[in-house]
Amino acid sequence: MPTPSGPIADIPESWPVVSTRDLYRADWLMALRADRVRRPGDDSGQSFDRWVFEHPGAVVVLAVDEQERACCLRQYRHPVQGRFIELPAGLCDSDGEDPLATAQRELREEVELEAGEWRRLFDLAPSAGITSERQLCFLARDLRPVSRGDFALEHEEADMERLWVPVDDLVEAVLDGRVSESPIAVCVLAYDALRRRGRL
Repeated sequence: MPTPSGPIADIPESWPVVSTRDLYRADWLMALRADRVRRPGDDSGQSFDRWVFEHPGAVVVLAVDEQERACCLRQYRHPVQGRFIELPAGLCDSDGEDPLATAQRELREEVELEAGEWRRLFDLAPSAGITSERQLCFLARDLRPVSRGDFALEHEEADMERLWVPVDDLVEAVLDGRVSESPIAVCVLAYDALRRRGRL
């Protein structure tokens, strides 16, 4: 097995699409399509189907206060039938809006906080085998309360609970399997790793 010669990194690449057809597309932000794909340089004529769940992307905010507590939400998620500990987050559903502005808006609307310090931690591809979704993860510090204005929480959001959880307790909850949603797990473990390495 070869050893990588350069830095360990994902590589942008696009294989030829022979044809594409919509399986579902409506006024919803998301759609499902089937692409017929072939390997580059393969002259055999063979191709194969890959389904793609089109997604506009999302932002996730790890908001940490001076006491090293993270602002979390407990929210019902119907597809997996449970209430999950999560971070403030939202879809990138406003055309042309900068992802940082989206993160700032979501923090204000969901938990009535604003931050004096923002840092983009990383981007995630949560399920690259099926969806185009990218999750942009931000760290927010220097927190202060702010009104959500005229934004009204609806549906599951109207029933969510806000929690302040010590980051160390959250790390343990993730490692013990008590908190399982992927964005919070990745953000919290990455924050802990960066903190231990003196990179925050």
